[in-house]
Amino acid sequence: MPKVSKTLIFSAAFAVIATSAFSEAAWDLKAGMAYVYGGPGKMSAMAMAPAEKNHVSMMKNAKKVPANTVFFMDNGTLYSTSGRLDPTGNFYVN
Repeated sequence: MPKVSKTLIFSAAFAVIATSAFSEAAWDLKAGMAYVYGGPGKMSAMAMAPAEKNHVSMMKNAKKVPANTVFFMDNGTLYSTSGRLDPTGNFYVN
């Protein structure tokens, strides 16, 4: 399950990072939906099974994404780092 948890976190980020411009729009992630990053250019979203057993299984290894986590692509690989971007896209470490 750790792979699933990481995939959900990174896929949610990738959904917004698909555009190269800085955006002030909020992410529209919805409860009950799973967002999966399957590699460069491969994103999917689907409704999760509502069973309590499914939720418990996913939450067992899930980790919260810390505030000020920046997701970005480099050579077709999705990365994350701690910091922030200013409105011009410059990165700063907190």
